[in-house]
Amino acid sequence: MEGGNSPSLQLQQLPLATAAVSVQPHTDSFSYKENLIGALLAIFGHLVSSIALNLQKYSHIRLAGSKDPRAYFRTKTWWSGFLLLVLGELGVFSSYAFAPLSLIVPLSAVSVVASAIIGIIFIKEKWKPKEFLRRYVLSFVGCGLAVVGTYLLVTFGPNSHEKMTAENITRHLVSWPFLLYMLVEIIVFCLLLYFYKERNANYIVIILLLVALLGSMTVVTVKAVAGMILVSIQGTLQLDSPIFYIMLVCMIATAIYQATFLAQASQLYDSAQISSIGYILSTTAAISAGATFYLDFMGEDVLHICMFALGCLIAFLGVFLITRNRKKAVPFEPYISMDAMPGMQNMHDKGIAVQPDLKASFSYGALENNDSMPEIYTPATLPIVQEQHGSKGVSAPPYRVLEHCKKE
Repeated sequence: MEGGNSPSLQLQQLPLATAAVSVQPHTDSFSYKENLIGALLAIFGHLVSSIALNLQKYSHIRLAGSKDPRAYFRTKTWWSGFLLLVLGELGVFSSYAFAPLSLIVPLSAVSVVASAIIGIIFIKEKWKPKEFLRRYVLSFVGCGLAVVGTYLLVTFGPNSHEKMTAENITRHLVSWPFLLYMLVEIIVFCLLLYFYKERNANYIVIILLLVALLGSMTVVTVKAVAGMILVSIQGTLQLDSPIFYIMLVCMIATAIYQATFLAQASQLYDSAQISSIGYILSTTAAISAGATFYLDFMGEDVLHICMFALGCLIAFLGVFLITRNRKKAVPFEPYISMDAMPGMQNMHDKGIAVQPDLKASFSYGALENNDSMPEIYTPATLPIVQEQHGSKGVSAPPYRVLEHCKKE
């Protein structure tokens, strides 16, 4: 009897053992190698992308400061930056196929650190040592904190791995934690969009929250697409599944709308504020999405989770200090600001163009020619023609500036 029951007992215990292995994937040493490969690809991609963007910016500045009539896309410097940018984005895209989503997203701080270092190295102005340290001490401290935070993220990052097959992605897509997360995100997104569009609440936090919510869905779909491509390369074809194309369309759509809101934010606020606040909000939203969709922190102990959160906070502080020290660009406004005058409309009012008005002439101001107004209050045209007394044969211009004596 005992010999006949032993095979059945072994068969009943086999699923339990496989389930225990799947709950604790961090015990496999190969998963650490995958984490390292993904982290190195992400760091390499962000570093190369930062160099590429600075090269393209340098090409624009050099053309603007010279008499070269060529367009920017006809220069070798711009095309070198473009090719490096494509290479960097491919590196970041590939990193999502190896490492968990919650580990790859915070590593975008590398691009901020690289941009700060490149900006300090290629400074053309000559600064005194005391002034240089006073100006860039926050950048040095921020770079150090960002490096420490990145090290903690790579060391204590989530270590859960699974093959991005169509079956696994579909199972995650219809799971109740992700459906609840999507419901909350859709409600918050609609409320923010209502206040932004209907109430004209053009606050930087509202715009960047819209970007962060869209970005969380972008990175979720990017990991799905990159993982399915990697599994297909390894031998199991996944590109014939409908879920692959659904994720691909969602990735493109959310990326386009995300870029649209970023462009609107860049027109209203400084790029340093957008970099720091956008990094914090986007990273937080992406980690939340990865934790609910891919269950990145499943099976992780409390120490690893706390150290990972500490690394995120240190990286956030480093990025904030780096971007806080940047120069704020003062925009040139070719009109007289009337914000200080109560009751006066200004150029930023929705649907109302006040100044400048270039309808029929080069007259300054938006006042139209009105015959009922006294001549002394009519706007002057360019060039200003002064009335000369005694010239009867010359026809008067449409607007005149009258010379009055002290008695008048």
